[in-house]
Amino acid sequence: MVAAMALTLPAGTAQAADGTAPPPMTNGFGLTQVGTPTGSATNFYLTVTTPEVTGEQHIKIILPSGYYDDPARRYPVLYFLHGSPDDPVQQTYPALSMSDRMITVIPDGGARSWYANWLNQKTVLGAQNWENFHLKQVIPFIDANLRTIPTKKARAVAGVSMGGFGAFHYAQVRPDLFSQTASLSGDIDLSANSMDLRMAVVASVTDALGAVCASASGYCDPNDSPYKPGVDSDALFGSPYPFFNADWRWNEVDPSQHMDRLAGAGIGVSVYVGDGGGSPANMEFWLAGAAKNVKARMDALGMPYYYVNYGDGSGWGTLCDGGHNAGCWEEDLRDLIPRLERAFAS
Repeated sequence: MVAAMALTLPAGTAQAADGTAPPPMTNGFGLTQVGTPTGSATNFYLTVTTPEVTGEQHIKIILPSGYYDDPARRYPVLYFLHGSPDDPVQQTYPALSMSDRMITVIPDGGARSWYANWLNQKTVLGAQNWENFHLKQVIPFIDANLRTIPTKKARAVAGVSMGGFGAFHYAQVRPDLFSQTASLSGDIDLSANSMDLRMAVVASVTDALGAVCASASGYCDPNDSPYKPGVDSDALFGSPYPFFNADWRWNEVDPSQHMDRLAGAGIGVSVYVGDGGGSPANMEFWLAGAAKNVKARMDALGMPYYYVNYGDGSGWGTLCDGGHNAGCWEEDLRDLIPRLERAFAS
């Protein structure tokens, strides 16, 4: 499919790059680059500013090793969304560099963006329109600057933890953009059925972890909290409390309640999750419950999907222990990426 595409590369893009350094990227779509790209010709990151989100943001790009060999070849794109409180630069999973058949783009999701346009844009955090940043700016910016196949069929979105929520949320609000979506240990049920996960989101918004740390004399430094400064619990999606429908905005963005938006939309759905060793002290234990709820919803809809619960990880490669960690996500990606390649090539 890739070789059959005959599209004209926009002027001023990476076609002229010689593969000795990151390709030149032209500002546009509201994104302004700060400084120069950092990294190698095929694995690098940009720093950009945008009116949609306060501060400087990173965009990591992983190109196929043969990207510069054939200037006429175009590639599908995987948009990979990181978890909380992470950063694109820290996404060093070896599996993300294993494909010679697609481009991988990792946009900044901040420490607690929840891949959303926040309800309250007037907190001390300033502009927090992350959904606009990613869907209306990053995607067209990438299509304009790299040799992508700019179609739904050739675009996927996947993510870990907070990014798993983002991957399902983006596919649900813009099913015209993506043909595949995947959650790796994702917070994909924020309904009243999973109040534990909803309150974990609230904790990241309000910096409840920092407050707990501050009261835990001698155990940690509250100034090191990645969720500072804390803001009001309603700032993200309004009231999180399920009384008198006050939490309707949470229900509107909750992936588990809207799987019907993916059914029949031509979007492949993948879910990966462990069981945290059966321990409620491990976040994966609660995410397994969320995944189970989503699976039940998909079964009720009669929609196809790909679902893996690897339990304690004993049968899931050599790096996974079933917990909420990078070892398990590396194994997930080793399974997911070849599947995406086959879907793109079909």
